[in-house]
Amino acid sequence: MPSYLSPGVYVEEVEAGSRPIEGVGTAVAAFVGLAVEGPFNTPTLVTNWSQFTQTFGDFVDGAYLAHAVYGYFLNGGGTCYVVRVGGEQADAGAPAPARGAGKQRGKAAAVAAGPRVALDGFQVAALDGTGDGLSVEVADAEGEEAFTLIVRRGDSAEETFDVSAKRSQRNYVVTVVREKSRLITVEEAAGQTAGRPGNQTVAVPPAGAGPAVVPAAISPESYVGNSADRTGFAGLEAVDEVTMLAVPDLMSAFEQGALDAEGVKAVQLAMIAHCELMGNRVAIIDPLPELNAQQVKDWRQTGAGYDSKYAALYYPWIKVADPATGQTRFVPPSGAMAGVWARSDESRGVHKAPANEVVRGAVELATQLTKAENDLLNPIGVNCIRAFPGRGVRVWGARTLSSDPSWRYLNVRRLFNYLEESILIGTQWVVFEPNDDALWARIRRTISAFLVNEWRRGALFGLTPDEAFYVKCDRETNPAEGIDAGQVVCEIGIAPVKPAEFVIFRLSQFSGGTSLVDE
Repeated sequence: MPSYLSPGVYVEEVEAGSRPIEGVGTAVAAFVGLAVEGPFNTPTLVTNWSQFTQTFGDFVDGAYLAHAVYGYFLNGGGTCYVVRVGGEQADAGAPAPARGAGKQRGKAAAVAAGPRVALDGFQVAALDGTGDGLSVEVADAEGEEAFTLIVRRGDSAEETFDVSAKRSQRNYVVTVVREKSRLITVEEAAGQTAGRPGNQTVAVPPAGAGPAVVPAAISPESYVGNSADRTGFAGLEAVDEVTMLAVPDLMSAFEQGALDAEGVKAVQLAMIAHCELMGNRVAIIDPLPELNAQQVKDWRQTGAGYDSKYAALYYPWIKVADPATGQTRFVPPSGAMAGVWARSDESRGVHKAPANEVVRGAVELATQLTKAENDLLNPIGVNCIRAFPGRGVRVWGARTLSSDPSWRYLNVRRLFNYLEESILIGTQWVVFEPNDDALWARIRRTISAFLVNEWRRGALFGLTPDEAFYVKCDRETNPAEGIDAGQVVCEIGIAPVKPAEFVIFRLSQFSGGTSLVDE
């Protein structure tokens, strides 16, 4: 209390009855994948395409991260975080290389080798810069599981290694080749038992002849990471602003054999678990490549039976221009979909379903869906992307993967994320205030003022605020026992708007000149 000791006029500042709640951001994406350069396992803020290329490099064969980020910005995204993974063989603590140095970092780089070639239970690929004309010969050697690996260029033997197919041996083929070879890399094939390969000779395509290889050490753990070590997308627990999560290069690992379908499922389940744990973000799930509508349905219901209100699945893949090759290629849709979400939030608000929106940059779809196929997929939560004559490629679905009808629509889940986070941040001043009727009244006024503004923007259903929401914080919600425990409880009920998913016009025929209105 101020002291008044002498006559005079005093001016004092006092707090208003309520404090305004500001809405939080709703369109901040996080992308996890492979890049040619940049820091590993460090969530890096990126606000435009030029900044991404300066930090992580440009488009590269065999990796979808750059395409996802480009599609995000092209479709209206404004801010995102990028996490580069696949650096288990690199020194994660080393500074980021200079631009253009990615291809000179040997096997630590995500694009350091050419297409993989099967060698029974192993896979072999040429390192970048080795040129063409390479072949690998498996010859006999003494000892169980032992063999000789000869790297040839034409008829000339460039390298020879006496190796073993057993991991427990010092001369394990993967270890020896990784440490000594200047021409090739060898790793175990995913999902196969690595035994001694039979005597054979296989040609090894040069690097650059096809998709870039995923790092040999890539695994589900590489993507998932650890929150304590701030690796993978688990490290994004420390970044509260993120509202969308996409892992486009999960498909790179699948296409190049580093992960099988079960490995993909494990990572996607971890994505969903991460979003459910955080409670303020939604996972954008990519389907496996080259699936038709029936296969997607089977994969959705049996192979990947996800059930979560914090995840959305889009199908099919989209074809975009690939500046790396000067041609077009199919890419997972998650990056472009994150951009569509951001654009819809900016133009209409998070309460608007991000559907019936044009997918910018999409020139074609991997599958031209029919209405019958759309009817097959929409009820099971697969958001279809369709091409309409004269209207372009559009998002034609806005559902989550939840079986709960209350959380069926994506905009409802994201609206609640927005409201919950805004109220959480905007009411921090309540902590340690005197827990009495005056505090409860201030809480009611503060939250009601925020929700009235949201109702006026069209985010809540109802002709009046009383129909749209209620806020209850009084002696009924705060009995003496709760007050003694230091608790203040406020109940908030919200009626969200839901999309007009099925528009029905009923037409009937009547005789001309006959009035349908009783006189």
